[in-house]
Amino acid sequence: MIEVRIRELAQLFNSLDPSPFHERDLDRDAEDYIVGWARELPSDAPLRIIVHLPEEEARKAQERGLAITLANYFAERAAIQQRELNELFRVGRRYLLIGTLVLIACLLGSQMARRYLGTGPMEGVVAESLILVGWVANWKPIETFLYDWWPFKRRRDLYRRLARATVDIRPT
Repeated sequence: MIEVRIRELAQLFNSLDPSPFHERDLDRDAEDYIVGWARELPSDAPLRIIVHLPEEEARKAQERGLAITLANYFAERAAIQQRELNELFRVGRRYLLIGTLVLIACLLGSQMARRYLGTGPMEGVVAESLILVGWVANWKPIETFLYDWWPFKRRRDLYRRLARATVDIRPT
C-alpha cells in the first residue's frame, strides 16, 4: 500500500504540462515518491495507491478519473522503458556483429603471425596480442547482453505493476 497525502489534486501533476488531464505527466517529486515506495514493496504483491485529499479535491479527483490518469501515466512509462530495452538490444546486436568480425580478423591475424613471423618471441607477442584484442572487442556486447538490460527490465516491470495498481481516493 502506497499512501499519498496532498492538499490539492494539482500537486500530483507537472504544472507545465498542457496535456489533457488523462495524459498529464506526474510531478517529478510525486513520481519519485510513488515509485520509491513501490520499489520497497515485495515484487509479487499487487500494489494499491491511496490518495488522501480534502473532500472537494477528492470529488474532483473522482470526476476527472485520477485512477485512469495514473494507470495511463505508468503504462506510458513502462512503454518508454520497453522501447529503451529494445534499443539497447538493437545496439547490442550491432556491437556483437562488430565484435565478432574483429575477433575473426584477429584470430586469422594471429594464425598468420604464427605462420609468417617464425617461432621467435615477436611471433608470440603479436599472435597473443591479436587474440587479446579480439576478445576485448567483444567486451561491450557481452556486457550489454549479460548486465546492461536488467535495470531497464526492472523499471519496466515496476511501472507495469504501478499501471495495474488499485487507486483509492479518500477524503480527509
